[in-house]
Amino acid sequence: MRIETWDDIRVALAVARAGTVSGAAAELGVHHATVIRRIDMLETALKARLFQRHSRGYTLTEAGRVMLAAAVAADERFSQMAAQIAGSVRRIEGDLLVTSLPELAERIMPRLTDLMRAHPDLRISYVTDVRLFRLDVGEAHVAIRAGASPTEPDYIVRPLGQMQHVLYGSPDYVARHGTADDPRAHRYALPGVEGAGAPFMRWLTARIGPENIVLTSNDGAAREAVIRAGLAIGAVAPGQERGLVPVMSHPEWVSPLWLVTHVDLHRTPKVQAALTALRGAFD
Repeated sequence: MRIETWDDIRVALAVARAGTVSGAAAELGVHHATVIRRIDMLETALKARLFQRHSRGYTLTEAGRVMLAAAVAADERFSQMAAQIAGSVRRIEGDLLVTSLPELAERIMPRLTDLMRAHPDLRISYVTDVRLFRLDVGEAHVAIRAGASPTEPDYIVRPLGQMQHVLYGSPDYVARHGTADDPRAHRYALPGVEGAGAPFMRWLTARIGPENIVLTSNDGAAREAVIRAGLAIGAVAPGQERGLVPVMSHPEWVSPLWLVTHVDLHRTPKVQAALTALRGAFD
């Protein structure tokens, strides 16, 4: 014997509580004929009479009382399950994957550490990479992107701010080379192909030759070491410019920054908490 649907049990429970078909139908918001049909189907499946029918209504048989005890217990477990699920959905906890550009950690991590401090059950994965993670397949919950606004139809995009690119040099480099505006008067430590789309890289590529480049590296720390050694100028991560001198910047060297989420997860408490924490990081 197999009960095909909880609906039959739910109808029987309503009849047991109300004592009448009409009362159960009103409670459930269905026609009284539906209640009768459901009870008949359940009794057929169980091969037992659950109710005695009489002019005043329905009363439970011995088999019906066994059914009632089991149904009440099941109903309570369903209610507990629903409450637990609702509570877990409201809590800010579990895994949260945030992706960003490598050079933004100085601005981003203080915001995320505050978020972790406020919500100890939140486990954050912070992944830095220049590639675009796909939110639609679960590669990230929140992505921080630079450049043109993402256009994927299922993405929700909000402005985060903008990053002005500046090329820095050491005091020793500036003492030897000055801060001339002529780009060919300088030597550079630059990112590789992963940074080719940055506004300052596009600008420089059109104006300097290979002889101006002393280092190409995808490692920001490596480029910074060469810059601090006085061998070249280059961009450093926001917050890492201490002890360096700004040498070159142009108004068009601006990268818009975006907070990106997927529509399916955008309203979840942990994603909303992350968005709230990150807003203002680049004001």
